[in-house]
Amino acid sequence: MKSKTTDRYRSKPKLPHKNKRGSRTWIIPLMLFMILLIAAAALLIPRNIRPLSQDSSGGSLSIADSDPSTIPEYTGDDCIELNGGIPCFNEWDIENITGENYSELDTLGRCGAAVALLDDSMMPKEPRGEIGEVRPSGWRQTRYDGLIGSDPPYLYNRCHLIAYALTGQNDNPLNLITGTSYMNKTLMLPWEEQVIRYLEGYNAHVLYRVTPYFYKKELLARGVEIEAYSVEDKGSGICFHVFIYNVQPGVELDYSTGESRRINP
Repeated sequence: MKSKTTDRYRSKPKLPHKNKRGSRTWIIPLMLFMILLIAAAALLIPRNIRPLSQDSSGGSLSIADSDPSTIPEYTGDDCIELNGGIPCFNEWDIENITGENYSELDTLGRCGAAVALLDDSMMPKEPRGEIGEVRPSGWRQTRYDGLIGSDPPYLYNRCHLIAYALTGQNDNPLNLITGTSYMNKTLMLPWEEQVIRYLEGYNAHVLYRVTPYFYKKELLARGVEIEAYSVEDKGSGICFHVFIYNVQPGVELDYSTGESRRINP
């Protein structure tokens, strides 16, 4: 007598073996592709963009012209940052300022703001000429032997607002103020050289403004406000806003006239 085999003991047909390992092999290449895609997109995003004011109704003013009372008195820091390092330029300036622009001398013979849209084509190709005939306001020249390192050790320089190396403007009285040797050669130069190096390295433009700050009717500027902003990369290459004090170590200045005296140690 044949025994009956219940359904649960019957052999079942074998299903094709599923390769779990192989079914997931596409995940790793996909992840690598996504990582590379994200990295490439990140490289296309401009870095360190420094946005300006979106105001397009009219040109901006420097702090020295709009709100000079916010510029601190000199307390020992030769150079300070203004407005968090962001220039006061706005969209109107970016769209409308071209070439070089210099303010007329005021009734006291003092310079005003100088602003330019700089590029490397404006840089001079010839050596600088003489500027000794220009006598800016507050020019009371004095020599301090053993105190100032220049030869001869004169206190004052005819200080270009926009550096000669940037535009070739040399003996323009609208671009020259009375500045100490220390301010001109030590304090302003590093900021100017930043802009020079950028323009030499890139086919680009820098919006640049220098504003002397004269307190009330003083003839000698208390200092200069410098703003610079690289246009094409939206400030990624050049963006600074500083105030540099017109001071000279070891010398006390009378800003009302430009007279000076040695400080006794």
